[in-house]
Amino acid sequence: MSKQLDAIMRPKSIAVVGASTKEHTIGSDIMKRLQEYKFNGNIYPVNPKGGVIEGIQSYTNITEIPGDVDLAIIIIPAKFVLSTLDECNEKGIKGICVISAGFKEAGEKGAQMEKELAAKLKEYGMRCVGPNCLGVVNTHPDIRMDGCFAETLPERGNIGFVSQSGALGGGILNILKDLNLGFAQFISIGNQADINAETAMEYWENDSDVEQILLYMESIQNPSNFRELATRISKNKPILALKAGRSAAGASAASSHTGSLAGADKAANALLAQSGVIREYSLKNLFSTAKVFANCPIPKGDRVAIITNSGGPGIMATDAICESGMQIAQISDQTREKLISFLPAAASVKNPIDMIASAPIEHYKQTLETVIADENVDMIITIYLPFLGLKDIDVAKALMEIKKAHPEKPVIGVFMTKSEFFTEISNMEVNMPFFMYAEEAAEGLKRLNEQRLWVERPEGKIPSYNVDKEKAAKIIKQSLAENRAQLTTLESIDILEAYGIRACKYGLATNEEEVAKLGNEIGYPVVMKMTSKTTSHKTDVGGVRVNIQSEEQLRAEYQDLIEKLTEKNLIEGLEGVIIQEMVKGSREMVCGIATDPQYGPMMMFGLGGVFIEVLKDVTFRIAPLTDVDADEMIKSVKSYELLKGARGTKPAQIDQIQETLLRLSQLVSDFSFIDELDINPLLISEKTGEGIAVDGRIKVRLEEAKEALGGCSCSCDCCSC
Repeated sequence: MSKQLDAIMRPKSIAVVGASTKEHTIGSDIMKRLQEYKFNGNIYPVNPKGGVIEGIQSYTNITEIPGDVDLAIIIIPAKFVLSTLDECNEKGIKGICVISAGFKEAGEKGAQMEKELAAKLKEYGMRCVGPNCLGVVNTHPDIRMDGCFAETLPERGNIGFVSQSGALGGGILNILKDLNLGFAQFISIGNQADINAETAMEYWENDSDVEQILLYMESIQNPSNFRELATRISKNKPILALKAGRSAAGASAASSHTGSLAGADKAANALLAQSGVIREYSLKNLFSTAKVFANCPIPKGDRVAIITNSGGPGIMATDAICESGMQIAQISDQTREKLISFLPAAASVKNPIDMIASAPIEHYKQTLETVIADENVDMIITIYLPFLGLKDIDVAKALMEIKKAHPEKPVIGVFMTKSEFFTEISNMEVNMPFFMYAEEAAEGLKRLNEQRLWVERPEGKIPSYNVDKEKAAKIIKQSLAENRAQLTTLESIDILEAYGIRACKYGLATNEEEVAKLGNEIGYPVVMKMTSKTTSHKTDVGGVRVNIQSEEQLRAEYQDLIEKLTEKNLIEGLEGVIIQEMVKGSREMVCGIATDPQYGPMMMFGLGGVFIEVLKDVTFRIAPLTDVDADEMIKSVKSYELLKGARGTKPAQIDQIQETLLRLSQLVSDFSFIDELDINPLLISEKTGEGIAVDGRIKVRLEEAKEALGGCSCSCDCCSC
């Protein structure tokens, strides 16, 4: 286990700076919590007035404390915190928890103090939780530290819990007992001047006391570091996250389809998915899932058996399991024969197994024991409805007795009974989760299965292709020389070609004769597209003409285009027209890149064409992509069924489409200043099944691009850039 936070999370002595005798103050509450929870170490109250606080002699200054101090919990006005750190350093204290508020959350002056706080921590080699936080807790019997001011004492469990919100964290700690959940350690990270969620995750990575990690986050400070850590840690223990702040504000300002469909939450969702983090969207779901992981092993497969004493709930559970993407287990003949031997003739021994309403406790026990032994079953839901005076709590105890003897498979109880049952269960030591409804149980099993699939998922590789990076750079420099962030269609397609992305055969023409020559060389039918330095959305101005069958028609279309652009005063920016081979295909996909200010380049793939922003059948991942990421992107969209060859169409070349995504990922890795990129459509050829880039648009961040390419503002080949 990493030792970097031991001074904070496993202290042998604590100084409470700001300890108080005044009731209902944080300084008083912290002292009481440490004592009531029976901290296994020395407590040193610090208060400038001295005296006795909660029965312990206090000190007017940290340096007066006679013994060594591992952790200082600081609860004083913000303006005194920096000088207190100096005293802590003099005393040799390395663990700090600043509960005090009034830092960056309070404005510019507070932000400056927090900056100075961070600098002192680094200078003194200290680790710090906060400022502006609830505190820290460790329930291990050797530690027993409740260093926070939540109203109730912590319950012992196996969860490592990080909360960015102090108040919310406190509220959660207060209700954990009602949820029948306990935790091993709790860290309220507050403003994250030093310790953040990633620090806590890394600290808990090899801590056997923490078997699952829960995160409440409002931001992710370092997405790339989070991804690296979470990807590794989640292979060994589940990470559940509630990420708040799902607004997509700012996406509407984007100029590309990819950009307009992206947003901060899309990026967060992609990052968590790529990191193996199970994301929940409500506290209720977060703790329901935590309850399942706290009491269930990871299953070996996705086959679910349902045991019930009522047909209706059994059917509803079946529906919920199927809708969650899992399988209803095929009960073995041997299991069915054994069930028949003790269940009444009216019972159904198919899955769901209906023991009928008159089922006594003994039938619950025998049926569960028999089904657990079936090798075709990976997970079990046991449903109870109150009938014939059978007591719910007695049934629950009987099930837990069987579960204790057979801990190898997940078992979830669905008890459609009075709420008093769940109150009673919350005061018991349980070894399986209980829910009111079958849908909740199915969701819990789905999460277990997701963790299983993640653990089994191959690591994936980031390939490197042989590309013409110099050609791409030269094309971008030409745009920069003209101070254009938006590359022309021709420039965009040329860059895609330089990176080995299959595009239509094409050529640029600047007059009617060149147009006719290109059309004849490529072969009809062809497509004609305008390429302009001032007009990016070609279809809006009639700049795309398709299915041109002859030279005569091509000339006529060109003449008409020039006439229309002249009428609309758009002719000045016209670079020419691109003549392309016309690829036949009814399946239009899209792939692209959009840049999130915090998370960086995001890759998109999905159903393209003119309805992209209406149907929104797209998925996102953070670059760089692994081959596994790219494969999952393609298979996760609903339109994947079209790619497989629905209704007699030729199956798409999935490997080639995957390679297209990976080449785009390499492109944005090589040129990180690419802000937006669209290939729409990526047309699936009816003839070959290839994904062919029919159109492309690239936009760069101008100043960043100039700096990256050496500040060049010319298009010559003689400069060093």
